[in-house]
Amino acid sequence: MRKQTGYRIERDSMGELRVPSDALWGAQTQRALENFPISGLRMPAEFIAALGLIKAAAATVNGRFGALDTLRAEAIRAAALRVAGNALDTQFPVDVFQTGSGTSSNMNANEVIATLASRDAGLAVDPNDHVNMGQSSNDVVPSAIHVAAALALANQLLPALTHLSAVIRKRGKALSKVVKTGRTHLMDAMPLTMGQELGGWAAQIDAAIERIKDSSKRLQRLALGATAVGTGINADPRFAKAMAAELTRIGGVRFSAAPNPFAALSAQDDAVEMSGQLNALACALMKISNDLRWMNSGPLAGLGEIALPALQPGSSIMPGKVNPVIPEAVCMVCAQVIGNHASITMAGASGNFQLNVMLPLIAHNLLQSIRLLANASRQLADAAIAGFSVNHQAISAALTRNPVLVTALNPVIGYAKGAAIAKQAYAEGRPLLDVAREATDLPEKTLRKLLDPLALTKGGIAGAR
Repeated sequence: MRKQTGYRIERDSMGELRVPSDALWGAQTQRALENFPISGLRMPAEFIAALGLIKAAAATVNGRFGALDTLRAEAIRAAALRVAGNALDTQFPVDVFQTGSGTSSNMNANEVIATLASRDAGLAVDPNDHVNMGQSSNDVVPSAIHVAAALALANQLLPALTHLSAVIRKRGKALSKVVKTGRTHLMDAMPLTMGQELGGWAAQIDAAIERIKDSSKRLQRLALGATAVGTGINADPRFAKAMAAELTRIGGVRFSAAPNPFAALSAQDDAVEMSGQLNALACALMKISNDLRWMNSGPLAGLGEIALPALQPGSSIMPGKVNPVIPEAVCMVCAQVIGNHASITMAGASGNFQLNVMLPLIAHNLLQSIRLLANASRQLADAAIAGFSVNHQAISAALTRNPVLVTALNPVIGYAKGAAIAKQAYAEGRPLLDVAREATDLPEKTLRKLLDPLALTKGGIAGAR
């Protein structure tokens, strides 16, 4: 290696090229920088951290097997853990849109770790022979996707969703006696309590948690040990199992060796499955957010059932206007996640023979979706649902005028008679009770009992409650 002003000369199997003198990476990373000036998007921090964990685990395992001397193994492990701690992210400049196997990112990690380990150990540490021992980009990158996603789910998204569910249930319990007009097709329908409405939201989130946990079991299976095409060439036969155990120890999530290494390299079905669960979660969060927007609409010309916390001025021209900014932001997150899933689906279908060749895109989109959904869920919980106030007057007024309450009289007076009463009440703008009292021979006391909104939220047949 010889230096020149601002640069040093590095060599790889294709020859010499200049590398910035202060860069920790080497020739292959530099080639990737020159080959892929495409988006300016770098690989996610979670993915870089996962690469660091894998390289640290490999150094430990290879040292334990006697394939790597103790001094190099310890130096590689120490440097790799710095990468895993995201202390060196600026040294990972490779674009997301790179070689489809992610080889450039794997070599970026190998080169950075080798440079640091060489300095620390005081002897040569080779990126390929030592840091990448027993590995191939073809099994490291799919494994890094799985490790990064599994850790992000366990540490970011699932805690955020658990918090969101708890906040929704707490508000729902407090509002369990507030009866409001139900709506189907955005039109007035039978009443329900706000507690029941929010309980539906919480059930959606709880179901999403269950689905994500189930899919995580498959995401925690790793391709490591498969090396180039799935046969495990140049890897100790014990490597796959030992790596899963070591990553479990240092990562805090239980990992295992993929049951079929050929499927683990050639397909990204587990990542696509998880993206599908995130897609379903995005649909749930968008539904909840849009419900909040509708309920908050107004305050005078809309439904005006609730008032979301006023967080910022809503207009640069209309004084006093306040908008539902948190639900709007969450809806945009959901749209992004749904788009990410479409890309991941296409990428997942792009495996050819023994390798998928859109791995960096899968990594970027999957990890972005997890991060966005985790952050959005917490904001939705804390900045919208926890603090909205209820407009009891507006809710009560709408409920009193709701002619659909006549549905409760169907078993007593029949559907046709009920429809006539509802139409008359709506046309005349009169309370349903008044029209029903005139159009039937039922006593007012009986009508009030049959049409009691709170009783109607409990289901069953009128008169039998």
